[in-house]
Amino acid sequence: MKKTIILEAIDPIEIYGAGNRILEEFCRYFPGLKVVARGNELHLEGKPSQIEEFNIRLGELIERRHRKMNLTAYDVEDIFDGENSPEKFRLNGDAVIVHNTDGKPIKARNKTQESMVKAYFDNDLIFSVGPAGTGKTYIAIALAVRALKNREIKRIILTRPAVEAGERLGFLPGDLKDKLDPYLQPLYDALGDMIPARKLQEFIADGTIQIAPLAYMRGRTLDRACVILDEAQNTNVGQLKMFLTRMGPSAKFIVTGDASQVDLPRREDSGLLKSIALLKGIKGVASIFFTSADIVRHPLVTKIVRAFEKGEEPKEG
Repeated sequence: MKKTIILEAIDPIEIYGAGNRILEEFCRYFPGLKVVARGNELHLEGKPSQIEEFNIRLGELIERRHRKMNLTAYDVEDIFDGENSPEKFRLNGDAVIVHNTDGKPIKARNKTQESMVKAYFDNDLIFSVGPAGTGKTYIAIALAVRALKNREIKRIILTRPAVEAGERLGFLPGDLKDKLDPYLQPLYDALGDMIPARKLQEFIADGTIQIAPLAYMRGRTLDRACVILDEAQNTNVGQLKMFLTRMGPSAKFIVTGDASQVDLPRREDSGLLKSIALLKGIKGVASIFFTSADIVRHPLVTKIVRAFEKGEEPKEG
């Protein structure tokens, strides 16, 4: 059987990829099918069942391209990857993102976390903003670990600005690593919940997982990775621009922060909300906003956050 598929209202290179790499990866799943691409036409020759399956899967790939800035080979893998497919994952609001080291499932615990998970699969850059205790960073790391385990990415890169209230690096003891580790410890803690200690150390040693201060991102191109910038409220617009322009063609970037906890010398120097406003409306960029209602820590944390939001100091005694 022969069939010609015509790609309409889309540039063929957006589906074929540079040098037809995405198309070649796609065709690997149809070894008995002859496929010839000529401009916006795909000429197929083979069994009717394979041609029908090819057409259906191609439609899924095109639909995915409409939601994303660009396609990668990982998108092709996702389409054919059965239960691990993000499409199937999103159909179930109660879906497990990943299991922790005790075998317990890690899932979205409220609607806003579910929105963040959905945004991850529909976009390449996600801003996740809200108060402490809402699980922004934890969900981001869970998504990154899931992607690594499913071989959707090759690396996880976690970074934070080395700025904290009341401390400066020069006054902390030890060498540079010793000075920086306290700032990065929350990221180690989250990873330690999801990856066994020995395996985590192996990943860190071979560079599969990299944890570094934001300043170390300058000059790099971060590709085939899920890259998470935590505590982004402690960056200015220039630093955020530097970070975001590190994005390689097959990368996912997640930026998390709490606009109410700026530790810079001047609160107005924070570039987090300014950058979100600048990038609003760009395809492939999503912004998720958590509130105190989304807090998943101790119930007192919700009351504490709301008290500070109202400008009230907690009463002693």
